[in-house]
Amino acid sequence: MELTDNAKIVLQKRYLKRNKEGKVVETPEKMLRRVANNIAKSDTFYKKSKKEVANVANEFFEIMDNLEFLPNSPTLMNAETGLQQLSACFVLPIGDSIDSIYDTIKHAAIIHKSGGGTGFSFSKIRPKGSSVGTTGGVASGPISFIKVFNSSTEAIKQGGRRRGANMGILRVDHPDIMEFIIAKEKEGEINNFNLSVAITDLFMDALHADKDYDLIDPYTKEVAEKPKTREVFDKIVEMAWKNGEPGIIFIDRINESNPTPELGAIESTNPCGEQPLLPYESCNLGSINLSKMVIRPVGVTDTKIDYNRLRKVIKIAVHFLDNVIDANKYPIKKIEVNTKANRKIGLGVMGFADMLIRLGIPYDSNEAIKVAKKVMKFISEEATAASCSLAEDRGVFPNFEKSVYCDKNLRLRNATLSTIAPTGSLSIIANCSSGIEPIFAIAYKRKISIGELTEVHPLFKEYIIKKNIYSDSLMDKIAKEGSIQNIEEIPKNLKKLFCTAHDIEPEWHIRMQAAFQDYIDNAVSKTVNFKQESTREDIEKVYTLAYKLGCKGVTVYRDKSREEQVLSKVSPKKRKVKPRPKTVKGMTSEMRTGCGDIYVTINEDESGAPFELFAQLGKSGGCAASQTEAIGRLASLALRSGIPINLLVKHLRGISCDRPFGIGKVKIFSCADAIAKAIELYQETNGSKLVVEPEFRLVGACPECGSSLEHEGGCIICRSCGYTECG
Repeated sequence: MELTDNAKIVLQKRYLKRNKEGKVVETPEKMLRRVANNIAKSDTFYKKSKKEVANVANEFFEIMDNLEFLPNSPTLMNAETGLQQLSACFVLPIGDSIDSIYDTIKHAAIIHKSGGGTGFSFSKIRPKGSSVGTTGGVASGPISFIKVFNSSTEAIKQGGRRRGANMGILRVDHPDIMEFIIAKEKEGEINNFNLSVAITDLFMDALHADKDYDLIDPYTKEVAEKPKTREVFDKIVEMAWKNGEPGIIFIDRINESNPTPELGAIESTNPCGEQPLLPYESCNLGSINLSKMVIRPVGVTDTKIDYNRLRKVIKIAVHFLDNVIDANKYPIKKIEVNTKANRKIGLGVMGFADMLIRLGIPYDSNEAIKVAKKVMKFISEEATAASCSLAEDRGVFPNFEKSVYCDKNLRLRNATLSTIAPTGSLSIIANCSSGIEPIFAIAYKRKISIGELTEVHPLFKEYIIKKNIYSDSLMDKIAKEGSIQNIEEIPKNLKKLFCTAHDIEPEWHIRMQAAFQDYIDNAVSKTVNFKQESTREDIEKVYTLAYKLGCKGVTVYRDKSREEQVLSKVSPKKRKVKPRPKTVKGMTSEMRTGCGDIYVTINEDESGAPFELFAQLGKSGGCAASQTEAIGRLASLALRSGIPINLLVKHLRGISCDRPFGIGKVKIFSCADAIAKAIELYQETNGSKLVVEPEFRLVGACPECGSSLEHEGGCIICRSCGYTECG
């Protein structure tokens, strides 16, 4: 496996196995062997010999080692571990009762802990202000419970390596829809959720006819109000223009593709919107790297797609993903039952933009649309053939008789086969473009220990080296611009071929999404990128076009829209350091470290908020004591500047030195780690362990490494360290 330095960093930080001390104990090759062998074992359930299982394991390993296919992150992380939770996508139901709501919160917490993301529809919860018959009280409405779910997610870090991710959906005909639309208007609100409005065909018809529509109380089933459709739609557009949320899904169109309508209607999707699922259902995903499916090298005029190789990889990938269903250890029994009854898989792609570049085809062209349809149609047909072949050997999925395939006599092993998911971390490992997105940047700055390093798109670098115009100064210039369109040294044909996400008109983003959606069972996760100066009308046109062309949902992001809000609130130029009051009160904790006893004092201001921190290392002096004092001073400055105390814990916890103390859960890795744990003790003692504090983030910067963030695939990704808000 040929890995870039960036890929190695992401693998070491997020994927490779660690021992109890937190040290990496496997290589990337061993990781792939671990995964391949574990997933191949499922063949034993179908009476395959040891030799056959070994051959299958080698096939699985080969397509991963060649970076031709990679499964979703939980499979890479958890296969052949004690956790063994291999799915990325889950949907849980929420009923209109406290019991139902809190059962779901519990189940969501279990899923997040195991490394999965969850989707919910809050549409069955009665609206705010409704009467509650059992108590005579008044209902608080769905938005209040979304915030409860958000707080629960904040307290759990997925599998120790991934943040909790959620999708929150509300039908457009729910009486609280306007409150839902503006729920994330304030920066930092409901930060662990993507929100989407479930738009119905009736709503779109009323919008087209400029008529009012009905808001239906989900509890009484009566019409609660008749708002103007245009006003609701305009508010959705306005919020999308402001900060990209809420997104929209076309819920009726999603249910038109529901393979098992007899089992119930689909109400929600996974966190990035590409995987519609029934309640208590999961799906495992994987992506084929299309940049590897090109026969000729860069610059050769007769470059073409290697359909023979693609066919082989598809067959192996479908086999792999079907095996995952059997190898999986499900966090909740009901999810296991439903998942095995429908056996949904989601085979998708990454590296599509790179494929187009190798073929010499601009992304925003009719020829690219034709390639998209041809390639995805081929993948769909071959995946169907592979699933039918598995069904002959293993049987159709148990709910087959209740599916739409029964009438068509199409005997499939899997109720769904294809999905286009965001591939942020996976595409870094595979060194290719993400999903079906255009390339995001020709060159960018990556944070490293000694400063910054300019990373250049490998295909662009190949092209300009051949044209003898490569130079470090030119690359630095491109990294600052973020695009090559206004750089005179670059030939016009390369400007057209290497257009970035922000160089492409939004219409082409939607046309490309629709081209793939034509041959996708589930849905497509994609971001429609807008320039900063784009208008609300531009976003409205995209929404209308997406509905017209058959998309199942839309995610938009206007450049710097969220970052402007952050800038206006936490700009370092405007941040003031609070003066120290004359009298303070606080708490002192004694912690044992390898350097001696450390005493950590946390004082509060007049409002009871953490205000300053002092750390003293016993009676010892020297370097350790001075560094401990320095950490305390810097922590105090951070707290007095308004930076949340949770961020101090995040960045100090787990730092190791050569003199750790203790074992197991109470182990102290260093003085810095001791200070973090003293802060956690303070939070627990003061009843604030679950307090959700807004995240402080520099403008457009990754909260883990400080490099720039990219909005793509319906998600956020850092190319430097692999950080993502969606997994």
